[in-house]
Amino acid sequence: MARRGRCRLLGLALGLLLALALAPRALRAKPTVRKERVVRPDSELGERPPEDNQSFQYDHEAFLGKEDSKTFDQLTPEESKERLGKIVDRIDSDGDGFVTTEELKSWIKRVQKRYIYDNVAKVWKDYDRDKDDKISWEEYKQATYGYYLGNPTEFQDSSDHHTFKKMLPRDERRFKAADLDGDLTATREEFTAFLHPEEFEHMKEIVVLETLEDIDKNGDGFVDQDEYIADMFSHEDNGPEPDWVLSEREQFSDFRDLNKDGKLDKDEIRHWILPQDYDHAQAEARHLVYESDKNKDEKLTKEEILDNWNMFVGSQATNYGEDLTKNHDEL
Repeated sequence: MARRGRCRLLGLALGLLLALALAPRALRAKPTVRKERVVRPDSELGERPPEDNQSFQYDHEAFLGKEDSKTFDQLTPEESKERLGKIVDRIDSDGDGFVTTEELKSWIKRVQKRYIYDNVAKVWKDYDRDKDDKISWEEYKQATYGYYLGNPTEFQDSSDHHTFKKMLPRDERRFKAADLDGDLTATREEFTAFLHPEEFEHMKEIVVLETLEDIDKNGDGFVDQDEYIADMFSHEDNGPEPDWVLSEREQFSDFRDLNKDGKLDKDEIRHWILPQDYDHAQAEARHLVYESDKNKDEKLTKEEILDNWNMFVGSQATNYGEDLTKNHDEL
C-alpha cells in the first residue's frame, strides 16, 4: 500500500515529462510544473511567533522576504534607512505620499511570492524565442510540444500520445485564461499566472477545473468518495485500509461534501483546495501601520516609516544587539 500526497499535484503527467526529457535539443523548454492540491495563501509567511527580545525578525522577513532581510542585516543603519526609503516609494503605488494598509498588504504578498517570479525569470528565455519580452501561445506550444507535433508517428503507439493529446488543449485553455487582454501573447505577469495559476485570483476557476478533471475518473463532472481517496491512496494488495484513509473518508463525509449528496461539485472542490484561511499578509500590514502611525490617520508617511525603520528592516546595529542578547542569555 502506498500513500500518495494528500495535496496531489497539478500540471503535466509523468509520461509527458519523460517524453520531454528524451526529446532532442529542439525541445528545450520545460512544461508547467505540478503544484499541490490545497493552496495555502502566504504559506511562506506562516504564523507570527512570540516576540523575541523585540528583534522584529518576523516583521523583517514579512516585509523583505527571508533572503533580503539577511542582506539588510549586513548594512549600516544609514544604508538600511536609505534603501527602505526607496522601497517606500515603490510601495506607494498611487504616488500620493502615503502608504495604506492595502498597499502594504499588496507589497507583502508580492514579496512572499518572489520565488514564483524568480522561477519565471529563470525559464523565460526558454520560451521567448524572438526576444520581444513577451511569450506568444505559438512560442510556448513550439517550445513544449514542437517535437511531438513535428514527429507524431514516434508517439502513435505509446501512452505519451494520449498524454500529449490531452495536455496540449489543457495548456491552451490555461494560457487563454491567463491572457487577460486576449491577444494570445503573455506578458511576464500573464505568463506567471499561466505557470502558477493557484497564486492569481482570476485563475482560481482553472485550478478548480483542472483538479476536477484530474480526479474525476468516471467523467460525470463530480468527485465521489472513492475518487477522492484514489487521488491520495492506491491499493497495492487486498489488505485493509490504513487508519489515515478511514480518517480521510470521514473528512470527505463530514467536511468536504457540504451538501451531503455523496460527491463534490466545483464549489465544494473550491472550498477544499482553496481554503479561505487567515490572511497573514493583511494582519502583518495592519500591525506595521498600527505600530508606526503616529498621528493615527490609518496610513503612513515615509517619515513615519523611517522613524520606525528598525521594525521594517534590520541592520548591523540590530544584528549586533541581538548577538549581545543571545550571548548574555547563553551565559
